[in-house]
Amino acid sequence: MSVSLDQVDMSILGYLQANGKESYSEIARCLGVSEGTVRSRINKMLRHNVFEFIIHTNPNKIGLDVQTIIGLSTKLGMQDEIASRLQRFSEVRFVGAFSGNHDLILQAYFRNNEDLVNFVNRDLAQIDGILNADVNVELKQYKDSFSYLTSE
Repeated sequence: MSVSLDQVDMSILGYLQANGKESYSEIARCLGVSEGTVRSRINKMLRHNVFEFIIHTNPNKIGLDVQTIIGLSTKLGMQDEIASRLQRFSEVRFVGAFSGNHDLILQAYFRNNEDLVNFVNRDLAQIDGILNADVNVELKQYKDSFSYLTSE
């Protein structure tokens, strides 16, 4: 279900994306509304899952130097079961079903290449129904953003 957001809501989201620690009173002052308005709008958006407060950790700063995108081909009828099993691995940050060359695509982080090889040959190899794994290692990152807001 989509929630109707007005310009005040979008502005609040913009301030929170720029600085998630910004106080409600400071956001209210910048927008020319009351702190109560900001608080109630944020609470409404949280209730409707418009956003969530998270900490975005830089994987390289915590020793996860190998980022991968892995495309999987799966046996017909097993996509949901395989996706469910993949979610259990701490290395896996994202799993999604896609159209195109791969049935599932996952993003995963590893300390080193050896951990990646072990994941593919030990963990993925034990999951029944995976027909093929196309492993792509990130060489250089140009953008990493969770922002979907456009500036107008």
